[in-house]
Amino acid sequence: MQVTESLNKGLKRALEITVSKEDLNAKLDAKLEQMKGQVRINGFRPGKVPTAHLKKLYGKSAMSEIVQELITAESAAALEERKERPAYQPDINLTDDDKDVDGILAGTKDLKFDVAYEVIPAFDVPDFKKVKVEKLVAKVADKEIDTAIAELAKSYQDYKPKKKGSKAKNGDKVEISFEGTIDGKKFEGGSAENVPLELGANQFIPGFEEQVVGAKAGDDVTVKVTFPNDYSSKDLAGSDAEFAVKVLEVSEAVESKLDDEFAKKLGLDDMAQLRERITEQLSGELDQASRQKVKRALLDELEKLVDFELPEKLLTQEFDAIFAQVKEEMERAGKSFEDEDTTEEEATKEYQAIAERRVRLGLLLAEVGEQKEIKVPDEEVNQALIAQVRQYPGQEQQIIEYYKNNPQAVAQIRAPLFEEKVVDYILELATITDKTVSREELLKADDEDETEEGHVHGPDCDHDHD
Repeated sequence: MQVTESLNKGLKRALEITVSKEDLNAKLDAKLEQMKGQVRINGFRPGKVPTAHLKKLYGKSAMSEIVQELITAESAAALEERKERPAYQPDINLTDDDKDVDGILAGTKDLKFDVAYEVIPAFDVPDFKKVKVEKLVAKVADKEIDTAIAELAKSYQDYKPKKKGSKAKNGDKVEISFEGTIDGKKFEGGSAENVPLELGANQFIPGFEEQVVGAKAGDDVTVKVTFPNDYSSKDLAGSDAEFAVKVLEVSEAVESKLDDEFAKKLGLDDMAQLRERITEQLSGELDQASRQKVKRALLDELEKLVDFELPEKLLTQEFDAIFAQVKEEMERAGKSFEDEDTTEEEATKEYQAIAERRVRLGLLLAEVGEQKEIKVPDEEVNQALIAQVRQYPGQEQQIIEYYKNNPQAVAQIRAPLFEEKVVDYILELATITDKTVSREELLKADDEDETEEGHVHGPDCDHDHD
């Protein structure tokens, strides 16, 4: 193998690798010799097929396999020899000239291919002991537990039929049958019988429930609505529809007694145990939110401490993934950049900055993880994979097969687990100061929290984001 460096500028590298036709033919002879004892050809005893005959029958296909193996092995060997770490899987370019390809497969031409890549930039890892981060924490208040139990009680609300002739109001439950049409024609999924509907719960299309309020058992109601532009069925999205609704029954809520008997309905011993379970659940939500906030604060501090050149391809991949998602969400919501008080040009600059942050922090986290030999046990990856599979009931086997056949997909599951472990490592070294805040402040939505976080980058990472 002969390796010639054709580009060395900044982080960009390009190599020209040549494997002589003599080496190709030597490997082909060895492969054909190995095949002698494996193939069965009429007229020849096992292991006695002449090499020339094998070459005539299988030479091109065998050489094609050899070429693929060599491209993978020799490019990896070249990188190892140079002690370089590519920032992503290198791009391999082989001639597409038919004559050259035929010559390589025939063993009359040298194998030549180019390897293009960018290296992971060299930078100093900050002293994390000097990093100071504020951690927002909140405690579960009794009134929050009371509210959660009251909401839970609504889910187990009992109802009783109202007096004959009583009108339905918000909070009541009605049983209805309906038939929907668009431009006078029925549509799939537009009709149903004996459907329970809690008025005011916003379970149906916007505007539907309001038009049932005031109806009595036995009434026929014509409901006119417009399907939202972001409705799950694209065929119905934005369409005007009319529903012929028959009100079969009107029931009112029966006040729930929040006592030990209510707790027993839920399979618990008493209200004390119910309050304990609710407290655990709410505390878990607060802990998760606190973790997310402190991680964001940590990444903000780390961003101030590192500044280095970034691989161009990683930036492009990251920006394209972010911007494609932004455009998809805007399209789904029927909005434009003007609706968001910006322009595509301004939004591009904003998301380019976010992409830079994510790549820079991702490279930093990856470097820390490698230096400290932080690993993700297979057991944790399997648990995350099982959680992923459970999101697709009925398709479990297909999803499992997909991950079995796609190492990059498994890498996508492993990467965030690895990232969390690296963040934990850094947080242990940093100075963390707790600040007690209200539940509302802790849970306050911050759209940038997830968008701007770092993502681990390296040659084994898949950078296509969903």
